[in-house]
Amino acid sequence: MFSMLAQASCAKPVDKYIEYDPVIILVDAILCKIQAFRHILFNTEINIHWKLCVFCLLCEAYLRWSQLHGSDVTSDPADIIRYTREWDFYGMFALAALELGVFCVGVLAVLWPVRRLSGCSVELVHLLKGLLLSCYGKVLLIPAVIWEHDYSPLCFRLIRLFILTSNTQAIRVILNCSRRLAVLAVLGGLLLETSVTHGLQKLELNLLDYLSEVHT
Repeated sequence: MFSMLAQASCAKPVDKYIEYDPVIILVDAILCKIQAFRHILFNTEINIHWKLCVFCLLCEAYLRWSQLHGSDVTSDPADIIRYTREWDFYGMFALAALELGVFCVGVLAVLWPVRRLSGCSVELVHLLKGLLLSCYGKVLLIPAVIWEHDYSPLCFRLIRLFILTSNTQAIRVILNCSRRLAVLAVLGGLLLETSVTHGLQKLELNLLDYLSEVHT
């Protein structure tokens, strides 16, 4: 009976995932299948996007914090709890949150004029929810840090690529747009995020140079 239901929200006559086991849906979402994304974003009542976003930001902040402290990081849980109280960790969390916000703004900056010119609207709330949910790949950063090895930098790049691919699929589902437009929007967000990150790093270096000159 479910197979005969029309899914008006995704403009598809059938949603095969209605009768599928959640584990299968999760696996297909990890494989970035657009039908799985459509089912999760439209045909399920998932309201954990903010909680998932905070958790993913914590994962990214811990990765940056561990790289900042280098060999000082240990796998002792007591040390991890103690380290999270340091200001550096919260600074990394704030930076990760800022970059995520800038990325979303960059995506909207690309999509908004294009969709307006074509006479289509941009569903801001649904788009933001889709972008936050599609960042679930950041959870993989934690095991990548724990199982650190010589190929960790490559793993981090692959995880980043996986997250961007998930973002692309989420945009395609939410706006029912072409792959080319979704990729362009993600690249626009990535470019803006990278520019802001480099700008902040340059500002920090200039500030440190200024302070060193003042003290000397």
